Amino acid sequence: MRRLSAGLFTALAATPAAAHEGHRYAIGWTLSPDILIPLFLALILYLVGHARLANRAGRGRERLAARRVRFLAGWAILAGALVSPLHEAGEVSFTLHMVEHELIMLPAALLLVAARPGATLMWGLPAPLRQTFAPVVRMPVWRWLSGALVATALQGLALIFWHLPALFDRALRVEGWHVVQHLSFITTALLFWHAVLSESGRRNEALLAALCLFATSMLGGGLGALMALAGSPWYASYAAMGLTPFGMTPLADQQLAGLVMWVPGGLFHLAAALFALRLALAQPQKVSTIA
Repeated sequence: MRRLSAGLFTALAATPAAAHEGHRYAIGWTLSPDILIPLFLALILYLVGHARLANRAGRGRERLAARRVRFLAGWAILAGALVSPLHEAGEVSFTLHMVEHELIMLPAALLLVAARPGATLMWGLPAPLRQTFAPVVRMPVWRWLSGALVATALQGLALIFWHLPALFDRALRVEGWHVVQHLSFITTALLFWHAVLSESGRRNEALLAALCLFATSMLGGGLGALMALAGSPWYASYAAMGLTPFGMTPLADQQLAGLVMWVPGGLFHLAAALFALRLALAQPQKVSTIA
């Protein structure tokens, strides 16, 4: 703990140096077609599908509008994390890279799933494509992947896998691997939140969701704690840079990144676990879920 305190003190003391070091780095917006096209395609599909469903919704328009707000909020957080200067800043600061990942996997993924966008996105497709893709959600493999235990395990494996030093450094060096890393984080987070926000609402499943959220809180928090309490940098790519543009040493940068994953990230899942547990205990037979 003494090493963590010393590292964080060093980071805070060195922060004013950012004004002198930051000009060395050209940190701007990420306007790559690989990112922009999928983001805007998803947004257009959703808006078209929402317009079509709104014309048919009748009394369900208020619920549809509430879901639209959740989707747009989640989409905005996801787009901001991937396109704003935060993304490029994460290439020279592990702390900012961690903030980007936490935004993608926590508020963005949760809001997108809470919007229940499946039917809306499907209605955004032309009729022939809609008929082609609709049966996918009824396939056994989809039900297996979206089960609470499997989804929790997949997200946990993605977290551990991509924070191994060799793989994390490769993602920093090779853009293609960086894309795969982000896709795995986004996909597993969406599966995970879909599983824990299951619409069935039965007590046993709500208890299972709470358990999965608690386990994820412990896994993410434990991984963050290991980073925060480490005595040396884990990742050669960040260590080789020397001071970050914000004046932090590689070790202090890693400790602060670990603290971000440990405390806010762990508390986010823990709060969701307690909420799920409250819902499970509120009624003996059935609990309500997000509309």
